[in-house]
Amino acid sequence: MKLEEIVSAYDPGKPLAEASTIPAAWYLEPDVAELERQTVFSRSWQVAARIEQLEGPGQYVSCEIAKEPVAVVRGSDKVLRGFFNVCRHHAAAVLTEAAGETTQLRCPYHGWTYSLEGRLKTAPDLGGVCNFDREQMGLVPIEITAWKRWILARLDRQGHAVTELPGLDDGRFHWFQRRRYMLDCNWKVFVDNYLDGGYHVPHLHKALDGRLDYVEYRIESGDRFCLQSSPYSGGGRALYYWIYPNFMINVYPHAMDTNLVVPRGVAQTEVIFDFYFTDVSDEARARNLASIAVSEQIQDEDVSICASVQRGLASRAYETGRLSVRREGGEHLFHRLLHADLVAGLNSTKAAIRADERGRSRGGGTRQKW
Repeated sequence: MKLEEIVSAYDPGKPLAEASTIPAAWYLEPDVAELERQTVFSRSWQVAARIEQLEGPGQYVSCEIAKEPVAVVRGSDKVLRGFFNVCRHHAAAVLTEAAGETTQLRCPYHGWTYSLEGRLKTAPDLGGVCNFDREQMGLVPIEITAWKRWILARLDRQGHAVTELPGLDDGRFHWFQRRRYMLDCNWKVFVDNYLDGGYHVPHLHKALDGRLDYVEYRIESGDRFCLQSSPYSGGGRALYYWIYPNFMINVYPHAMDTNLVVPRGVAQTEVIFDFYFTDVSDEARARNLASIAVSEQIQDEDVSICASVQRGLASRAYETGRLSVRREGGEHLFHRLLHADLVAGLNSTKAAIRADERGRSRGGGTRQKW
């Protein structure tokens, strides 16, 4: 089946009461994953760093966005900048550590050296090279912006504005620890699981179910986000924010964690958890680690069920599933936003092909006259 047919097999116009999930092929086909890389992940704002990692001149973070190597650096002028982490000489990564501090950006391959502002300073043994414009050989910039307590990056300039969230109070939490989890599933399986409105909690997460009120669980959707919430045992509410396409913020009375969902293949996903607490003192360390242990138990349960779903998606017995009106409005929003991005990507590709064909046609006509 052609990619256009796979994308068009989903109808985003159906209301939730009549809607089905996106087709199984969306979770299985490499061409869909590549189109997502070019659209969903290249055109959306992606979390690249925490602001506190980049407070002083020379501090940097490197990461990968849509399979592209990226670096964010605080310049000597104290301005934050983002770059493709690709040397302009032979394409090696200039910054090879995940985070650190430096006075200049020096490629380890051939020693090309850039300023903290991305300008090329030195290029060894290029004295005899002709027509070499040093000013045009700096690191290629990308867009970045500060949002809440994170630095976001975007590879393509076309895209939506940064999503604003109602009621998020993240200022009282302090970063404590990072954990990484690998799942044998497509990245969308994990997001679907997150957005099912607590549907799976009583069946899969017994420990968490005892702390949430399934009956009072609420789902609120915005243009590009979904907020799920529930009364939480001991007081307050649990708030679960999802920001399209792949970032979650989970807020409890005394703790917060974020989930960054990163595709690592058609059927493999990495989820990066950052844990925050109101108290990160030495006295609170054991309590915080115990809280993370509970979270890891929940994550282990999700790892298992997401792998099961991925296997089932490949079965001839499954194509699409229906959605719960009461529970899965967030999932419906996710699928419609995905469809819009993929259609826009297909249309852009068609337009580029038509422009190329017109150019070839004009060129061919000129050659015939010669």
